[in-house]
Amino acid sequence: MTDHVAEMRRYAGEALEALGRPINLMEVCGTHTVAIFRGGIHSAFPAGLRMLSGPGCPVCVTDQGYIDTALELAARSDCIIATYGDMIRVPGGRGSLETLRGARVEVVLSSDDAVGLARENPDKVVVFLAVGFETTTPATAVAVETARRMGVENFCVLCGHKLVVPAMRALLSAKNDQIDGFLCPGHVSVIIGSDAYGEIARDFRRPCVVAGFESAQILDGIGELCRQLSRREAAVGSLYRGVVTPGGNKAAQAMMRAYFEPYDGPWRGLGVIPGGSLRLRAEYARYDARRRFGLEERVVEEPAGCRCGQVLCGLMSPPDCGLFGRACTPDAPVGPCMVSSEGACSAWYKYGGRSGRHE
Repeated sequence: MTDHVAEMRRYAGEALEALGRPINLMEVCGTHTVAIFRGGIHSAFPAGLRMLSGPGCPVCVTDQGYIDTALELAARSDCIIATYGDMIRVPGGRGSLETLRGARVEVVLSSDDAVGLARENPDKVVVFLAVGFETTTPATAVAVETARRMGVENFCVLCGHKLVVPAMRALLSAKNDQIDGFLCPGHVSVIIGSDAYGEIARDFRRPCVVAGFESAQILDGIGELCRQLSRREAAVGSLYRGVVTPGGNKAAQAMMRAYFEPYDGPWRGLGVIPGGSLRLRAEYARYDARRRFGLEERVVEEPAGCRCGQVLCGLMSPPDCGLFGRACTPDAPVGPCMVSSEGACSAWYKYGGRSGRHE
């Protein structure tokens, strides 16, 4: 590990000298955020090198309107909500799925479990809260295909799937052009492939490096970003070659294209991103919860004082939010970044303490 730290520091020093200013790198993935904290990697950074947490936590970027729509469906006596665990504690305008009285909310481990729940409860409509990036989208497509093939008509999806590269474009175009390079997500890249980041390197002149989640590989990824910056380069690199290929998982991509289409949908903190969200294609409308129940997509403001949006854009660190560690804690979260296990606020609180110091 010592060699990895030394090499990263050497390249970082060269980049800082070449640019003559501080360097801001962003880890897009929430799993990277937690891994960086857990490994104490911040302590190895030279002065002037900063890692920003990005919009790579699926629960965190799910907009407030989606949460309120989920609560509206949960309040219906004819619905059962099937969801991954992190979603149940995210606050909405009427509380959370965990606290909503009279609602039946079932935590599932997979989208297939949600289809099974619908088969077991033919007198109810099971609404699966389909959130996440390209990593989980193919599984939702498989669930819709399974429901269609088996004739499970009481299953539908409240689609909240999102696409990573459009979010990176939105960040650099409108929200935060001070990002010098991206440590790209490992899990998403398995699906989309490392070549998908080529447009970011080409159009914005920002280096992009895919890395796994071991400390050594994260350090190497940061070092490679700094090496490119020191040479004024902007290319795509991958250190996760045993898992991530340039073209990604073609079968998974085909499933996504078959069942979903991109549209201009809302993200928390980033607003409406052109082509940044996914919805079911028209031929699968009967499995779309919004179409089934006649629900419009709504835009809702974040809770008063919550700065999750700015955190997700790398515009501020969690301790800079006036609610952090005071009104907003893991036991009483105000925003989703404190709820999710991959949320930046949760990671700062757990590993940096209430003060936000890296300990």
